Amino acid sequence: MTLTTLDPNTALIVVDLQKGIVNLPVAHSMDNVIERACALADAFRERSLPVVLVNVAGGAPGRTEQPRQTRSFPEGWTDLIPELKQRPTDIFMTKLTWGAFASTDLEAQLKARGVTQVVIAGVATGTGVEATARQAYEAGFNVTLAVDAMTDTRPKAHDYSICNVFPRLGETGSTAEIIGFLPARSD
Repeated sequence: MTLTTLDPNTALIVVDLQKGIVNLPVAHSMDNVIERACALADAFRERSLPVVLVNVAGGAPGRTEQPRQTRSFPEGWTDLIPELKQRPTDIFMTKLTWGAFASTDLEAQLKARGVTQVVIAGVATGTGVEATARQAYEAGFNVTLAVDAMTDTRPKAHDYSICNVFPRLGETGSTAEIIGFLPARSD
């Protein structure tokens, strides 16, 4: 479903735009993803709407068929990219799972601020972004996905999430469409 509206109290969640991830080979231009995520963050901040910046610093426990990379991260790997211009008013979350809600208090923080909708951008579309969208949907938030402000290392996973999963979790739109729908605020 294409974007139809944004709630008056919508938050932006930017997933895993961190130094150790943004240089990986991806399906779509990381420069474009960063530029659009930053444009969203700036637009949300201008309207005094919450901006959530999420990094990943681990992984969920449990057995998987694919081998896990159990390594320590190099210095700076988990640092957010400077282009995001993190501000003291931003909500910062470090997650240890794919989604930003499962291993953090993000749901409680957003609900305490009266947030009813989230816009999600970042990497990777088929893991961090999708898991965060699923968890937001299950927590009762309206979900919008900024499809031109995300990418994945796996082109098929990116396309599958956008075409088959996201329409079941919320609405999709471009960065320009989302900014156009942002409510005016005078806080």
